[in-house]
This record gives sequence, C-alpha cells and structure tokens, in this order.
Amino acid sequence: MGRISLSCFPASWHFSLSPLVLPSVPLPSFRQLLFFGLLVGLLGLIYLLLVTGKGQDSWNRKDNHFHRHLARVTDVEATDTSNHNLNYGLVVDCGSSGSRVFVYCWPRHNGNPHDLLDIRQMRDQHRKPVVMKIKPGISALAKAPEKASDYIHPLLSFAARHIPKHKHQETPLYILCTAGMRVLPDSQQEALLEDLRTDIPVRFNFLFSDSHVEVISGKQEGVYAWIGINFVLGKFNHVDSERDAVVEVQVPGGDQQEALVRTRTAGVLDMGGVSTQIAYEVPKSVSFASPQQEEVAKNLLAEFNLGCDAHRTDHVYRVYVSTFLGFGGNAARQRYEESIVMNTLTKNKLLGQHVGETGESPLLDPCLPSDLQDEVGPATQKLHLLGTGDFDHCRQLLQPFLNHTNETHSSLNGIYQPPIDYPNSQFYGFSEFYYCTEDVLRMGGDFNSSKYASAAKSYCATQWRTLKERFDSGLYGSHADVHRLKYQCFKSAWMYEVFHAGFSFPMDYKNLRTALLVYDKEVQWTLGAILYRTRFLPLRDIQQESLKGVHSHWRHSFSFVNNHYLFLACFLVVLLSILLYLLRLRRIHSCTTQRCTPSTVKWLEEGLRSHPLPITL
Repeated sequence: MGRISLSCFPASWHFSLSPLVLPSVPLPSFRQLLFFGLLVGLLGLIYLLLVTGKGQDSWNRKDNHFHRHLARVTDVEATDTSNHNLNYGLVVDCGSSGSRVFVYCWPRHNGNPHDLLDIRQMRDQHRKPVVMKIKPGISALAKAPEKASDYIHPLLSFAARHIPKHKHQETPLYILCTAGMRVLPDSQQEALLEDLRTDIPVRFNFLFSDSHVEVISGKQEGVYAWIGINFVLGKFNHVDSERDAVVEVQVPGGDQQEALVRTRTAGVLDMGGVSTQIAYEVPKSVSFASPQQEEVAKNLLAEFNLGCDAHRTDHVYRVYVSTFLGFGGNAARQRYEESIVMNTLTKNKLLGQHVGETGESPLLDPCLPSDLQDEVGPATQKLHLLGTGDFDHCRQLLQPFLNHTNETHSSLNGIYQPPIDYPNSQFYGFSEFYYCTEDVLRMGGDFNSSKYASAAKSYCATQWRTLKERFDSGLYGSHADVHRLKYQCFKSAWMYEVFHAGFSFPMDYKNLRTALLVYDKEVQWTLGAILYRTRFLPLRDIQQESLKGVHSHWRHSFSFVNNHYLFLACFLVVLLSILLYLLRLRRIHSCTTQRCTPSTVKWLEEGLRSHPLPITL
C-alpha cells in the first residue's frame, strides 16, 4: 500500500502517514481549532498577569525594602532641604552631664500600613550629622528653674537654622530628660518642665505640646535604644523575612493559639561605666514562679505597637528591659576595691597583720596584670596592691558581686529575666562589651567565649613592663590608654562573668557580636524615641494613597507584562504555527479522501516508490 511522506520545518520533523489510516484519524474542525487557540492564549495571558505579575510585584517590594534599608545605613549625603516632601523632627536628650539636640528627617510615607517611616539623621552641607551639645546638664538648674528655657534656647536655635522655615510649624519637638533629672525631687522636676512648656511655644514655632516634654524612665530609654538599633539593622522590614532568620511570635493581647512568623529581632547588651543594661524581645508569653515574680516582671516587660494601625499586629512587640546600677565596669571595680580594703583592714586588725599597708608587703590582686603595683582606698586607709594576673582566680572572686540567686529565671541582683531561646537569638554588645574585646585583645566582632578567655588569660599573665612597652609601640587600639591597660584584666573577667553567670548565656553561644557602631554609625536612643512617637503620622499619607492603591497594583502588573512583550510574542507565534499546521493537515486529509480513486492510487504508489512527495509547511 502506498504512503504519504510529510516533511515539515524543521527538517527533523519527518514522518509518514498511510492514506487508509488518514480517514480513521478524527481531525478537529476549524471552529474547534480556533476555540482551542483562543482558550490557550487567554490562559497564558491570565497566568502572566496574576501569577507572574504578582511574583514580580512581590520581588519589587522586597527589593524596595532592601534598597531602602541599604540607603538608610549608607547615606552620608547632605540633606536636600529644597525637597518639599521631606519632613523633620527634633529630639533633645537632656542627660546628666549635658544636653544634645538631634535633627531627623524622613520622606513622605509610601502609604503601605505595613511599613514604618524611613527616618534618618539630618546632615548639613558638609555631610556632618546635625547635632549640638551643651553643658552642664539641665538638672544643674534645679534651684533656678526659670532659666530652663534660656538653657535650652541655643539648641533649638541651632536646629531652627537647619530646618526650612516653612516646615517649622509641622516639625514635632520632643524634650526628653534622663538620668540627671530622675534623681531630683518631683517638685524640682515639675518646675523645670513647666518653664519649658510655657516659654518654648512663645519663642519657637515647632509642633510642641505639654506631653512633648517629660522625664523618661530607664525602662523607656532602654526600649527606645532597642527600637533604634533594630531599626538601623532592618529588623522591622518583615517583607524580607525570607532573607533573614525568623521567629514565631505570640502577639501580646491576642489569641494565644495564633502565632505570627516574622523577622527575628536583635537583643542589646550595653555595659557602661556605672550600669549594665539588657533588652530583648520576648516572642512568647511567659510563666512566673511566684506572684511576686509576676509583679516584678510587669515593670520590666514593655508591650507596644510601632505600627500606625492599632488593629494590625505586624509591629506589636513585647520587650524585656532591665538596667542594673552599680554593674558597669568602673562601678564594679569600685565595689571590688571597697570590699578588699574593708576585708583586709578587718583581717589585719583581728590577726595583727600589716598586709597591704606598705609597698614592701602588698596585697596580692589576681585582677591586675602581673607585677603591676597600685594603690586603692581613701587617703587615710591606703592599701597597696600587687597584681598576680590570674584570670580564673579573678573570675571566682567576682562571682559574689553578681548577687545571683538560685531562683528560677533570675539574673544579676536576683532580678527576673524571661527565658531566652539561645539557638534562635542574636545579641549585640556595646560599650564595655566592645572595649573589653577590641581595645587591647583586638577581638571585636563575633564573640567566641573560649578564644576570648584564652586571650584574657594571656594578657593578665603578661608582665606589666611588657604591656607598657607594647602600648608605647602603638600595638593596641586607638581607644586604649594606660587606664585601660591597668584594668583590662579586671574588666575582661567582669564582662565574662556578667555575660555567662549573670545573664546565663551558654559557654558555646555563637550569636553575640560586640560593636561600637552599627553600619559605621553611632545609634542613639533618640532615634527609637522619634520613631515611636511619630508612629501615627503615616495615617494621613495612607488615607491619601488609599484611593489609588488598586490602580497602582494593576499599573505594576501591566508594567511587568510590557517588559515581557518578547515572551508573549513568541508564545503567540508558536500557537499560530500549531493552528496552521493542524489546519493544513485537515485540508490534506480532505483532498486525500475525495481524489484518491483506485487508478490514481496505483499511479501514486508507483510514483512514491521512486520519488517521495514532500509537503512542506
């Protein structure tokens, strides 16, 4: 029987059909082919618009968040004050030794209720942060409260010169007082604050009300510091949670069975000269060992919403903050010296000894570098010390000064501390945590406990003469001085004990990073303060953006399709080729069934034996 050979483009598509088989092949009609093609084309277009377009829009949002965060942490350009869409805010930090004004700015909110304001520190024409400091602290005016507004006037005048005048009326001003004011009686505090409330609105045109000036607690200050650091680190951009570590959160006040998965925030450890502070998010509800512990915990846990919508839980946080006075590096050394002076004098009196009374019979101190001589105590009771440089022995002597108890979930001074999920946590250590690891030991950054302990042991055991020679040769960090060299052994042991024995971090904890700056910038608690206090400002922008939100979504979708015309054109060409091929095949089938008689079949058979008939589409 004869066969028809079909040769289609490309040449590799070659096959043969029997004419007697063709009638048995059910070929679709033209209407069916057209309907099939339109259906496939419509499905492809819907896929592009709804699936791929949505994915592209999601990636665009993630990239926008990433680039916004990158721009925030790397921005060192002068602020463009000619930009009318730029908003400004002021925070005055009235501390114990002086007061500083910080000027912040941010562009108009993008209208997405999930996003926070993109607040940055304002920079002048020389690219320097707009900051000014004056001394002494405002608490020095406790007996002359009527001078408070005169005291603050230079700071506000400085800020007013940098902010465009037409923006003054909508620029919020916050005056927040900290440690120096807390120690004053309430009556003196109120007198100083009242003078500011009365005179500032008369002298300046900033957005200012009575609630914008207050004395904040140590807990508030710690929360603001935690907010500022996590904001700079980009931990509030939950759209990027696929790129970062995540944590499961039980939203405070919500359904306990309902959990929210979002970006993991960072905890903060800060050891100054006088106090030590810890702050971290408590993602899940906690239980208490006793009613007394529960009462204490209420004063240490802060629950707040950073978002502008009270009904959304994206930015609801539960943060533990505790400040320990007397547990800073210098204060701990002072307590240690007072203890050894008192104990040594008492022991000498009881046993008739004279240990430490002269340089010839010094008291051996394992917390000082080897062979270092020092004097401690009041002038009438001087005690001579000689360092032995024993790091492990020093740690043992310092443990009682932690005042740690055996109560469940307690830390320094027996204060309540919620449990930490150590494997899924990250902490940043500032101030003394950084100085102890970097200034002398040159180990700042990612903290490794065993390597740190080994380096500290080696330093303590080194002769003081050798340490001094290294210092004179410039082998230590730029912040290191003779005072740091003398007390590095003590502070290394103190930081180690506070971290592991006080806060109960395991010895193999790998997620502590000691730092002086975040992305090469000093992060002040004032950044967190203005971020929290201006959290409702985006509402006005969201209301303006709500009407065009739907149009914006479709515009982004179509924009994606426009960028992929080439793919769509190729898809249609292939679809059209298939339709034409099937249509041509149908015509060949019709011709074959109508014209193929017995006589022609014989001729066709003879011809096909020698010359195949090519049919090219």
